[in-house]
Amino acid sequence: MIEILGPAEIEKMRASGLLAAACLRMASREIKPGLSTERLDKLCAEYVRDHGGISAPLNYKGFPKSICTSINEVVCHGIPTKKQVLKEGDIVNVDVTTILAGYHGDTSRTFKVGKVSAEADLVTDVAEKCMYLGIEQVRPGGRVRDIGAAIEDHAHASGFSVVRDYCGHGIHRVFHAEPQIPHYRFRGANPRFKPGMTFTVEPMINVGNWRVKLLGDGWTVKTTDGKLSAQFEHTLLVTEDGHEILTSWDNLEGSKYE
Repeated sequence: MIEILGPAEIEKMRASGLLAAACLRMASREIKPGLSTERLDKLCAEYVRDHGGISAPLNYKGFPKSICTSINEVVCHGIPTKKQVLKEGDIVNVDVTTILAGYHGDTSRTFKVGKVSAEADLVTDVAEKCMYLGIEQVRPGGRVRDIGAAIEDHAHASGFSVVRDYCGHGIHRVFHAEPQIPHYRFRGANPRFKPGMTFTVEPMINVGNWRVKLLGDGWTVKTTDGKLSAQFEHTLLVTEDGHEILTSWDNLEGSKYE
């Protein structure tokens, strides 16, 4: 069942998306060699709490931290720790999800720590481009499969692969809801977009093959070949004539988070 949100619900989604965007922008200013991911987790948790929100990942199905930090070959759901310290040349995805007035905002970016290799630079840039190409497909009457087709085409043309085990998802009062948003061409349910739908687009792009493995902690996902992975994510609203990116940093201009 895909929920269609009304005007009051959409305003709450906008507010939570704005807080998530502001938190991630704050985190971006802290990222540098020598920063522990535990410190970054603490900064984000405090920021969200100080602005009246809740960090959705904390205790979600047992997840122990307030954000996810995924470095280099970690594809997603990396757990921040004191011992995990960023170093020159790393790429790190920081994934922030907020709850504000009962509604979720979900966003992530992969950041370059200092000077990175040409390969790390390229996969990060391609992952971001893939996300925006997928987002461009979102309009009333379009279909979910349009997103994955655009992402897969660009990733493959760039020499990279698209993770298949994890996908975007509907989001509103519920963290993970319908529809599922695969980032590659797939068979199965292919619903049309309708105004009032809210969901994420969050492709994970690998340097090597698309296969991944789940580690023993039950959360951390890595590439099976040990090669780099990068990811970007926004929360979207389908509008009457297209889409709105609820977690865009552009929305912060003129807001209380400016």
